[in-house]
Amino acid sequence: MPAVTADTLLLPRLPQIDPSATDRAVKMITTAPSGLEGEGFPVRRAFAGIPFADLDPFIMMDQMGEVNYAPYEPRGTDWHPHRGFETVTYIIDGTFLHQDTHGGGGVITDGGTQWMTAGGGILHIETPPEELVVKGGLFHGFQLWVNLPSRSKMTAPRYQNIEAGLVTLFTSPDASVLVRLIAGDIGPFHGPGSTHTPITVAHASIPAGSRLVLPWARDNNALVYVMSGHGSVGTSRARITKGQTAVFGAGDSITVGGEGGDNESTDTMEIIILGGRPIGEPVAHYGPFVMNTREELVQAVEDFQSGRFGRIPADALRPFRG
Repeated sequence: MPAVTADTLLLPRLPQIDPSATDRAVKMITTAPSGLEGEGFPVRRAFAGIPFADLDPFIMMDQMGEVNYAPYEPRGTDWHPHRGFETVTYIIDGTFLHQDTHGGGGVITDGGTQWMTAGGGILHIETPPEELVVKGGLFHGFQLWVNLPSRSKMTAPRYQNIEAGLVTLFTSPDASVLVRLIAGDIGPFHGPGSTHTPITVAHASIPAGSRLVLPWARDNNALVYVMSGHGSVGTSRARITKGQTAVFGAGDSITVGGEGGDNESTDTMEIIILGGRPIGEPVAHYGPFVMNTREELVQAVEDFQSGRFGRIPADALRPFRG
């Protein structure tokens, strides 16, 4: 995973926070349980135990891996449907192939993001390539589900391929912390991802002893998930470690520190930073469908079973099983 280097020092720096800004207190810290997804790849359920009011407009997020696969162990997901929301897949290490029934598709690899708007209905597949299955290797990524407001639930499906080189890079004011902004706004910086409602998705690397203070829109919620390392959150410096999510209260900024559990720690804390303006609508969730009412879920199932989400091409991508 990229570290802070001499090249990082040449990146634009975040301006100092306005002294009058109100820092957000930490409301809660949760620990993600582990499970299996798709054809059997390990995940951590990052949002387990967090009330939906603190997540809106997000639905769920899975940390996939970090796992070093032996040959023929890598797994993905076969063709499956979605309606009513967006999937955001961010690959830190390894490679995933994507294809869907609306012409989207490509290779997602180190630092790349695929942003798929399921909208009115889509079938898609995400699976490791044959080479990764045969040889094995490191795999690590995230999948985030972003809700759509009722006016956009049935919008036409869309696919955004956000290569690593397109992500907006900047540093903390002292250049010690590297931030990768995938979507949304942080201070003067804007991420390349196009969104239906205001949300922010970022990845930051915080070395031990460094602190990151980010300006944050007052009408957006704020969450920080730790994917590796350990440190602190909030001005109270509440301890947080790998696999935990911090939920912040109201305010104008959020603070995350890379302090270790002891003074000799040199670990870099890698975090996912999320926030968004709550949609504030009822949510009806059933498997791969996220709608507003039970009746809409029933219609989604019927439309899927009737083939209205598209047809899988005869020469479609398939999981490689050897």
